[in-house]
Amino acid sequence: MGEQPIFTTKAHVFQIDPKTKKNWIPASSSAVLVSYYFDGSRNSYRIISVEGSKAIINSTITSNMTFTKTSQKFGQWSDPRANTVYGLGFGTEADLAQFVEKFREVKELTRQLEANTNGSTSDEPDPSSPAAVISQMRSLHARTSSMSSVGSENDRRSLTNSLPVSESQVKYENDRLKIALAQSSANAKKMGDRITNIKKQ
Repeated sequence: MGEQPIFTTKAHVFQIDPKTKKNWIPASSSAVLVSYYFDGSRNSYRIISVEGSKAIINSTITSNMTFTKTSQKFGQWSDPRANTVYGLGFGTEADLAQFVEKFREVKELTRQLEANTNGSTSDEPDPSSPAAVISQMRSLHARTSSMSSVGSENDRRSLTNSLPVSESQVKYENDRLKIALAQSSANAKKMGDRITNIKKQ
């Protein structure tokens, strides 16, 4: 099945300064697409954002992550696997509220997937089975998408503009993500080789 985008919005991306752990460093030069992806083969969710050919967010969501709204249009979450804190600045409060709601939904679905993976031995159908969770995720996505018909004209325009508009755009974004992730993997391998060489010296 591969990874499928389930929600997309636009935001300015920041990462916490690794030295001070206090200041924000812009990771994007402008507002960029930030997407939730579901990987059916791994039963996992990720938040991904790409600018140009560089992956600026590649964060696998776990059930113990928390997204914190720190102002009317800004929120953040810590990713221990990436050893960083990501920050997102949104154009509107509505965009932030939608992202927060989607984070909660995906976190709950992740918790259900983790619980199911840890083993339910009952013969009765499990509402947290991968098929049931995928169905729930699609239902939640459809419900979130339908929210664009609510609110003021500006809110509708903002929400509509923040969601993918065509299959070709999604394919284009997927191709960009694949290139960025391949480059990121190659860079990680180079860094690993450098570390190995330094340790040998």
